[in-house]
Amino acid sequence: MSARLSSRKTAAALRTSARVSAELLLVLVMAAVALWVLGRMWSVVWPLIVGLFLTTLTWPLTRFLRRHGWRPALAASVVTVLFLLVAVGVAALIAVPVASQSGELTDGVVDGIAKLREWAAGPPLNIGDDQITKALDSGVARLQGSIGSITSTVVTGVSTVFNGVVTAVLALFLMFFFLKDGPRFLPWLTRQLPGRLATDIPTVAARSWDTLSAFVRSQALVGLLDAVFIGLGLWIVGVPLVLPLAVLTFVSAFVPIVGALFAGLVAVLIALVSNGLTDALIVLAIIIVVQQLEGNVFQPIIQSRGLGLHAAMVLVAVALGGNLAGVVGSLLAVPAAALIAVVWNYVREQLSDPPPAPTADDPAAVPS
Repeated sequence: MSARLSSRKTAAALRTSARVSAELLLVLVMAAVALWVLGRMWSVVWPLIVGLFLTTLTWPLTRFLRRHGWRPALAASVVTVLFLLVAVGVAALIAVPVASQSGELTDGVVDGIAKLREWAAGPPLNIGDDQITKALDSGVARLQGSIGSITSTVVTGVSTVFNGVVTAVLALFLMFFFLKDGPRFLPWLTRQLPGRLATDIPTVAARSWDTLSAFVRSQALVGLLDAVFIGLGLWIVGVPLVLPLAVLTFVSAFVPIVGALFAGLVAVLIALVSNGLTDALIVLAIIIVVQQLEGNVFQPIIQSRGLGLHAAMVLVAVALGGNLAGVVGSLLAVPAAALIAVVWNYVREQLSDPPPAPTADDPAAVPS
């Protein structure tokens, strides 16, 4: 005979499910409100995040100088100036060789277009000059018809560049103040908070800083691996501008997915206009192989070790962040997931019961 359901246990289970559902719904509403507030304050939050990222890169040198007797303001100033010089040097390392070989690259682009036109005129396409002219006329007509949208796009692009410059300048100033006064932040925060919060929040903040530093170091290591392997492949194939392309690959690694695609597109284009279609396809194959190894092997393993996240969680976080917020979401997804894990682990530590004390009857408590 089958057992009958207990009305008391069923009602208790329903009440528990309703209570848990209501609490979960409240948590989701609060999270949505927090994200909405964050979005409204994004013009301030984004430079703050960039400043924190830059601080994690430059803090080891600042800490070294401070330990050797340098004043905090002097150490922060020197490191900030050095960072600016390195940034300008990297930009020059990319721009100067490109500018010096711009004539050759332009001739290569013209020759490539001419070869492409000759190839299109032959079998199997057999596209004549009149068809190409009609296509160009159609493209010009469409371009003239969409002049309004192009103008708005240009204005939006100029606004984006201006916002980017403002963000960079503000992030640089924030980096200086973080380097100068960062070690005094946690003691100050401890004095401002009441009761148990004076212990919990500074502890979580310290662990979050360590996690963020681990993320930036791991991302830099991944970018270095990309730059070395892709640069080596370009050098073997004989593509010009190997060093600028390697530097561009390293810098773009800090912007997941889109940065790698941009750097790869530039490398393939330069190989196409300078070495021809065969070498361009070889470069494309090299970049695809390296990026697949980076995205599916190097990055998950390195970041999972440095951040305490499983490799699958890193992949899921990047995919979810990209779907929700594009490039910025992809950039912030992994550190955000790591910070959530830090908070979760700390909450679990505080909510967990202490292990039971060993008794005299416990064999583990008896000394050998």
